Amino acid sequence: MAYANVVDSRNNAIDLYYQDCGEGPVVVLIHGWPLSHRMWEYQINALTEAGYRCIAYDRRGFGDSAMLWNGYDYDTFASDLEGLLDYLDINEATLVGFSMGGGEVARYLGRYGSKRIRSAVLIASVTPWMLKSDDNPEGVDRSVFDDMLTNVKTDRPGFLDGFGKLFVNHDGEAPTLSDGLLAYNHSIACFASPRATQECIKAFGFTDFREDLQKIDVPTLVIHGDADQIVPLETSGQRAAGMIKKSRLEVISGAPHGLNFTHADELNRLLIDFLGDDR
Repeated sequence: MAYANVVDSRNNAIDLYYQDCGEGPVVVLIHGWPLSHRMWEYQINALTEAGYRCIAYDRRGFGDSAMLWNGYDYDTFASDLEGLLDYLDINEATLVGFSMGGGEVARYLGRYGSKRIRSAVLIASVTPWMLKSDDNPEGVDRSVFDDMLTNVKTDRPGFLDGFGKLFVNHDGEAPTLSDGLLAYNHSIACFASPRATQECIKAFGFTDFREDLQKIDVPTLVIHGDADQIVPLETSGQRAAGMIKKSRLEVISGAPHGLNFTHADELNRLLIDFLGDDR
């Protein structure tokens, strides 16, 4: 197993697990909540076959990375990402962030700039800001996140079972994934740190990325499904694309939040076409 030992913004030395696959231009894959690098299996297959080097890592508290008690905020996540890129001496990379991971892409570019980065992709991303407020009326009521936090604290495996089905708009009469894949994803989610699972609800629910998006100066592809029930297109993808100077929005018809599973072929095609155009 490969680990990058990085020093975070709190001056803590931590180990981040990463998978480094293939050869060619670098694509860094940043997973969503509450999964791990394992969610990218079908994208890694396609990207490496197309001639790209994929680095997929686990956020602190998830997968095989260090299970710390603190540091579940986007400034620290961005610091961890910078530490990983420095450890691997990565330059000219494309950052690809899914859902919560889209926040890492935005905060990283907002804080560290594009010295190491060639382009970016936001997939079903939580950007620009999920929380409803007076100056963000398109957002989601705080009660939604409070309920998530209560349910995670009360019965985390039970909540994650239902969340996993909503993630892919799964209906028993019209299934979108096999029972095996649903169970696999549930196991990944359950083995995340309970503390990280809780704290990250606050992080992706309450963090404002609007200033970060306005600082992004690299070509950016925004991909979103129009049937996303977790992070609705109108709240996120459409608005984020409008805030990023060099962006293009691609909407996948009928796709849920977890389009990396349900619409893998279409997503992979969009990624590979964008990466080819960017080179």
